[in-house]
Amino acid sequence: MRLSNSMKRIGLGLAALGGLGLSPALAEKIENPVAVFSGLDKITGRITSFDVYIGETVQFGALQVTPRVCNTRPQTENPQTTSFVQVDEITLNNEVRRIYSGWMFAASPGLHAVEHPVYDVWLTDCRQTSTVPPPEGYSGPPVQVVQEGADTLGADTAAPSTPEAAQAPLDGAAVPVPRAKPPLF
Repeated sequence: MRLSNSMKRIGLGLAALGGLGLSPALAEKIENPVAVFSGLDKITGRITSFDVYIGETVQFGALQVTPRVCNTRPQTENPQTTSFVQVDEITLNNEVRRIYSGWMFAASPGLHAVEHPVYDVWLTDCRQTSTVPPPEGYSGPPVQVVQEGADTLGADTAAPSTPEAAQAPLDGAAVPVPRAKPPLF
């Protein structure tokens, strides 16, 4: 079977473009220092939203959640929020057992969520800001600590001027921390 001359020219043109390194543009990933999760306690029916810094471990019930990477795309691109997460379960014998290690996609929480008999955890967002101050010894990228409900797109997102201000409770209320699961026996 012979190719027509026009088909050969098209093929050569595409090959030349490929050789020049011209390919479809891929959106740059934005690495964020804070991953935002939601957790469902199936016993009480309560859903809790919590911020976790990259590399930090936060306990939600009997689960310990540790995000390793949290990426988003620029606002000019299609949204895609992804995070590589490791989740460990604290058993009744106080043993740590890894129950999840993989990528979570905020757009598909049902496909890539941690399903546990008592708790479900899924990724909802990645952020550059947080209402929770960074953990002690945090060495990641700088994070702006904002008051809850603050306009993160406006001018009122300045970080606290002193470390004491960053550690102070917001509006006189204590920062919520997921409580440890009480023993069953």
